[in-house]
Amino acid sequence: MKNNNLITVFLTALSIVTMSCSNNVEDKRPETKKPNILFILVDDLGYTDLSCQGSKYYETPNVDRIAKEGMTFTNGYAACQVCSPSRGSILTGMFPPKHGITDWIGAPAGTKWRKAGRHTKLLPPDYAHELKAEFVTLPEVLKSVGYKTFFAGKWHLGRKGSWPQDHGFDINIGGWHAGSPNGGYFSPWKNPNLPNLKPGENLSMRLAKETIKFLDEYRDTTFLAYLAFYAVHAPIQTTEERWRKYRDKADSMGIAEKGFAMERRLPYRLHQDNPVYAGLITQMDKAVGYVLDELKKLGLDKNTIVVFTGDNGGVTSGDNYSTNLAPLRGGKGYQWEGGIREPFFIKIPWMDIAGKKCEEPVSSVDFYPTLLELAGAKVPESMNIDGKSIVPLLKGENIPERDLIWHYPHYGNQGGDPSSIIRRGKWKLIHYYETDEDELYDLSADISEKNNVASQHPDIVKNLHKRLFSYLEGAGAKYPVKDPEFDPEARAKYMEYVRTKKIKHLEDQRKRMLSPDFNPGNDWWGSVVTKD
Repeated sequence: MKNNNLITVFLTALSIVTMSCSNNVEDKRPETKKPNILFILVDDLGYTDLSCQGSKYYETPNVDRIAKEGMTFTNGYAACQVCSPSRGSILTGMFPPKHGITDWIGAPAGTKWRKAGRHTKLLPPDYAHELKAEFVTLPEVLKSVGYKTFFAGKWHLGRKGSWPQDHGFDINIGGWHAGSPNGGYFSPWKNPNLPNLKPGENLSMRLAKETIKFLDEYRDTTFLAYLAFYAVHAPIQTTEERWRKYRDKADSMGIAEKGFAMERRLPYRLHQDNPVYAGLITQMDKAVGYVLDELKKLGLDKNTIVVFTGDNGGVTSGDNYSTNLAPLRGGKGYQWEGGIREPFFIKIPWMDIAGKKCEEPVSSVDFYPTLLELAGAKVPESMNIDGKSIVPLLKGENIPERDLIWHYPHYGNQGGDPSSIIRRGKWKLIHYYETDEDELYDLSADISEKNNVASQHPDIVKNLHKRLFSYLEGAGAKYPVKDPEFDPEARAKYMEYVRTKKIKHLEDQRKRMLSPDFNPGNDWWGSVVTKD
């Protein structure tokens, strides 16, 4: 498959036309009611998993509309390389070590981690297993200034008692503790907050229809509609029609003989050529289009801010090994750019930002103060947030240079290492807890993180290391500890299995999925019952 070279060319061109956020933008919003907000969050969506982000394989015309009509932040980041921490950060404006959710809720910690069979040197620390009630969330602040608040989709921030309605959402459709679409993407699914209506109904479309229903019912209010798709999280599923389309497209683009290579701990996918995953992305995109069309139909589009982003990188390793994010290295769970850099679009109809791009590094913690400022609300004094309002960037102005922080003291299911990260300007430092070593990358020259330049810039490493751990200590961060039962021989045996049998299984699976007669059984996951 040759599309990765095309992505690299695209992103190189993108960097040439990217604005520096220094051209002033006139705010033309009329003095009417407060703006509505539509926040769209996609699970496990990678930086180059959209056609507007360089993919020549996936097709996303509806999401592309948001990018075309809004501002793209080319250095936009999720607050963590896995889901629950990032979701907590969006709602609180705090980096994960401060709100305490540093791994996906349900992940084993301490000695329980040994059951994963990875034979690692460290034991990851425990973490908060729900979003604490003491935090004043984004919807709670918006409610206090007159917003009607709606949530649909994936929550994954705690069990009953810590569901969306417990954290400021008036309406909750489908949000509960599960982090994946229990029962799959075609009804019947298993979700206590989303009744099954008809066999074969698509989950993404159902969430879109529920959002549309809310928009129609509350069109005369001021609202926050938070649409958090379960897509494109595993298990990846699609219809036969969509699989066929993308299987044939992969064939026409040239199917590479080799599909996987080894990263440090697990294999990773080398190409964007997974037709099932492509179909799942298309279904999500179609659902986004339904909601955008309804906004326009109802006459709400002129006064509605639209945000589109993801919660962590696409899955290049682990889970379903779904995608490739070249030129970025790694994906979900990883400490490299593929794990944390995200599609990051903001559309504000009354601002002249359509099609513009900003290269200033920003984070999902910034949504909290940014949306509150746009809504005319203030950050509560009790909230010690890390995010900064990026309204100046939207206006073409600048913001002071700052530190962006990531803290993931866990082993990712996808092969990532226990690590902490700091980015300041063009420099990115990664500290590894297994080895107590640092990597340093100049992202302006090495977006693929191929060249660790730590030895060439010891003063920069020292400064960034100090800044990173000053923040972590102040935030009360927890760290992994050595496992006294670590067995190097067992580790070596496991890695030999991964390098031989595991990678062979993945290659065989890929070939089956790309074969002309592929059929997953179960009537294509139940999708043949109805048309979406």
